[in-house]
Amino acid sequence: MDALEAEVAQLTDVVELDTLFFGGGTPSHLTPPQLIRLKQIVESRFVVGRDAEVTAECNPNDIDAEKIDALIGLGVNRISLGVQSLNADKLKRLERDHSADDVSRAIDLAQRGGISSVSMDLIFAAPSETLSEWCLDLDAALALEPDHISTYELTYEKGTQFWNRLRRGDLAVSDEEVRADMYEHSIERLEAGGWQQYELSSFAKAGHQCRHNKNYWNGDDYLAFGSGASRFVGGQRSTNHQSPLTYMKRIEAGECPAADVETLAGIAAARERLVVGLRLLGGVNIQSLKTATGFALDEVLDESKAQVLLAHKLIELTAGVVRLTKKGVMLCDSVAGLILKDDVGGRSSDS
Repeated sequence: MDALEAEVAQLTDVVELDTLFFGGGTPSHLTPPQLIRLKQIVESRFVVGRDAEVTAECNPNDIDAEKIDALIGLGVNRISLGVQSLNADKLKRLERDHSADDVSRAIDLAQRGGISSVSMDLIFAAPSETLSEWCLDLDAALALEPDHISTYELTYEKGTQFWNRLRRGDLAVSDEEVRADMYEHSIERLEAGGWQQYELSSFAKAGHQCRHNKNYWNGDDYLAFGSGASRFVGGQRSTNHQSPLTYMKRIEAGECPAADVETLAGIAAARERLVVGLRLLGGVNIQSLKTATGFALDEVLDESKAQVLLAHKLIELTAGVVRLTKKGVMLCDSVAGLILKDDVGGRSSDS
């Protein structure tokens, strides 16, 4: 908290916020007195708009009535629960320490306590998970009536315990076709229930899209503070050191906490803005892309690439907007890879 306060204090101007997000990490681990201090830190350099969306990421088993009151005191009106699953065996495989009852209780406390929007994160393609198991898990989540759901395929990042267990042969990765079926079922099941898929991994009831995350996908600037925090301002992305200890030592020594700094420029920046924007199912406004980057769509996406994507029905151009088709949504990584292919010369980085 001392380091966070010192980093925020480096801002010379007071900034008015339209959205504010506490997390990643797990801010719900903070005690009510620490949350009060966090509010004081925010108020020292920020003015939170009257209609601002203020989100806190929470573990289900951190939530009780006192914590909800403390979060509301912080200005939180939206919580994002790291549910991952409601299946006891799957939670054990994912090494999570909460239960389905914890999730149900957290949602009930949040909704009765005055939190206006509740989101939950779910993971599919857990080790040994079948399509039928995922279908049941998703139905169990919907029965709790959250306002927003994000579904993510389990990934195995190098250096994590899951990665090490995978290399030892302790885990069985789901078949690629099964993973695709799980994702497709998520879309069909949620849309049939009246949910809107507005981003590749995100589904919302009317009025509950995450404004903060849409800011990322629209390519707009954002500030960030804390260990591992990544900000994007004026075409420059910088990320603080992931280690909380190293982050704190750098702040204490008056050093820059950033471990990596990357400047995006020219056509490279325009291509990234297009790729990130295509995550939104509404697509990218072609004129807005040119206004923001200075490049027309046919410069960002040259004719040969456009022909491939159109011929394979992965993108469509309608009413001045480029968007992924249903097939393109299923093959989004391939679309992004093609757009960014041979993207050199437009970036510089230092650390």
